[in-house]
Amino acid sequence: MKSVLLWTPPCDSRHTGNTDMPLAFLLSSRHLLWILLASPLMAVEGCNEALYSHVMNEFCLQHFEIEMEELGKKLWCDWGETAGMYADLTNCTVILAANLDCFWPNHMVDHFFIVIHKKYFSTCSLTGRLPADPPFPILCSFIFVPVLITMLMTALVVWRSKRSEGIV
Repeated sequence: MKSVLLWTPPCDSRHTGNTDMPLAFLLSSRHLLWILLASPLMAVEGCNEALYSHVMNEFCLQHFEIEMEELGKKLWCDWGETAGMYADLTNCTVILAANLDCFWPNHMVDHFFIVIHKKYFSTCSLTGRLPADPPFPILCSFIFVPVLITMLMTALVVWRSKRSEGIV
């Protein structure tokens, strides 16, 4: 990371190199003027958002897209297969942010990952597997067995009630 050196006003000529400055010296009118006026005017190199966004799309996104296409659309929701690529993508954005003096995360990174999630992971469930109906024979057994048991129990109750009427 680049270090940015801010300009500080020169000390009084009476200063002998001792770092313990008296409070009166620090609060002199000249220093108060520097504190109030110069600090907002100091130029500090910041994040070049346009460059960061461009490099993030050109380098990180292209690499991720190539890996995802090689993986195949059927495995996009398999977290075991995509976790390494996703971690590499995240690390790429972090390293770029550090090299370009940008904060991470930021609004550009948020938007970047939202676009990626919409494109690659919008059809994935939270567990990584899409919910699906069971095979037809299993589905039929789950439907017809309870219906059959209900009908048999009803017939048994009716039969027992008619049989007990004749015993009186």
